[in-house]
Amino acid sequence: MNNKEIALFANDIRRNVVCAIGKKGGGHIGGSLSICDLLAVLYGEIMKYDPENPDWEERDYLVCSKGHAAPAIYSALALKGFFPMEWLEELNRPGTRLPGHSDRKVPGIDATTGSLGQGLSIACGIAHGLKVQGRGQSVFCITGDGENDEGQIWEAAAYAANYNLDNLIMFLDWNKKQIDGRNEDVMRLGDLAMKYRSFGWNSHRVNGHDVEEIRQTIYTAVRDKNGKPTMILLDTVKGAGISCIEQIENNHCIGLPEKLVKECLGELSLVQGICLKN
Repeated sequence: MNNKEIALFANDIRRNVVCAIGKKGGGHIGGSLSICDLLAVLYGEIMKYDPENPDWEERDYLVCSKGHAAPAIYSALALKGFFPMEWLEELNRPGTRLPGHSDRKVPGIDATTGSLGQGLSIACGIAHGLKVQGRGQSVFCITGDGENDEGQIWEAAAYAANYNLDNLIMFLDWNKKQIDGRNEDVMRLGDLAMKYRSFGWNSHRVNGHDVEEIRQTIYTAVRDKNGKPTMILLDTVKGAGISCIEQIENNHCIGLPEKLVKECLGELSLVQGICLKN
């Protein structure tokens, strides 16, 4: 995909996130929207996968440690044909095939997550297992900035560096907010890029909504292995891509009535028109 196609893909992911959460009447929209550009790059170009065979042994792995962003992952998977688009209408309902947090029973989901702080440990285990077997796949892990308050994240960070897991690429969605408010008010995180570097990681800070910058940084991490895991700090906006959601201060998990859904979809239609013209 070229940058225009990836931008359109990200817009489609956002549209389906809004529709799925809107159908439920509300949900975790802020942190889902902030990773849509990343997912468009990963599923649009970077990752090796087979929608017809989700458990393909040669696939790359993705662990979404911030499991509440599952609506965005599900949207990307549905758009790529892992399961019917109609499933998105069941999001987080009784008896659903798409629980509110990432779940391995969903085709294309590699790890059940949602208890924050644990996903990076799971990704380390997968990456270490692949290295022991001499396999060449990459393991990608998406964490939230709020869950970097968790001690288990830093235990996993030490583990990854100690065992030279250079097949592990972690993304830190630095959208500056967590469930209880802004990071600076709940738990100041300091210079995260420097902290991971001090743990023995490669670390990069990029614009989390610039698909070309994301793409090139991932390619560098995949290509130039130096015995270190890589952390890519995504400088993002919670609710990104839809201004009426961005402007809601506490937009971690909100109600999404029909009127707001229509406003969101109207904004996304304008974005699509601009992408198609450029």
